[in-house]
Amino acid sequence: MDIIELFINEDDEVSGIEAISVVENPAIESDFIALKNQEFKLAEVDKEKRILMGAALIPNKPIYRQSEETEYYIYFSKNTVRKASELFFIKGNQNNATLEHQLELKGLTAVESWIVESEQDKSRMYNLNVPIGTWMVSMKVNNDEVWKSVKAGELKGFSIEGYFADKLERPNEPIEDNLEIQAQAKIDKLKSLFDE
Repeated sequence: MDIIELFINEDDEVSGIEAISVVENPAIESDFIALKNQEFKLAEVDKEKRILMGAALIPNKPIYRQSEETEYYIYFSKNTVRKASELFFIKGNQNNATLEHQLELKGLTAVESWIVESEQDKSRMYNLNVPIGTWMVSMKVNNDEVWKSVKAGELKGFSIEGYFADKLERPNEPIEDNLEIQAQAKIDKLKSLFDE
């Protein structure tokens, strides 16, 4: 199966992330957590903060894709994750949100953004054990319908929407015709690529 690196083409003005979507099944397989005041054990708290925190992009994570009859994996390098997070705010896209990549949402705003730099990261306080280099986002939810869906467990994570250039990677060595050997070689290549 092909492995495709997605990256930002700095010569292309539309390259980067246009919106963050709240979804039931995030492609990066990392759920967000819904932050409520009760989690901070504050006294006399009667209102929820209505903030979602989660991974927007995880570096070097293989993401399975299928288009028509072609199956492949995509991934983003640490450098691309950092550039994408910066451009998202430089272009003023922090209020751009969608539901399941289809319905444009009002009332969701990215209020916090950071790259995980060490094991002592804030994300660890919320049991989000994502790899170093991950782009974390906190979004304020001022949309009652979306918040009801979050509380009902119908929305579980973030997924990005954007435009990226791509680079196809193929094994450098010829592979035997035996399908089992081919499959194992591809699995080994993926493992070595994402273990770096």
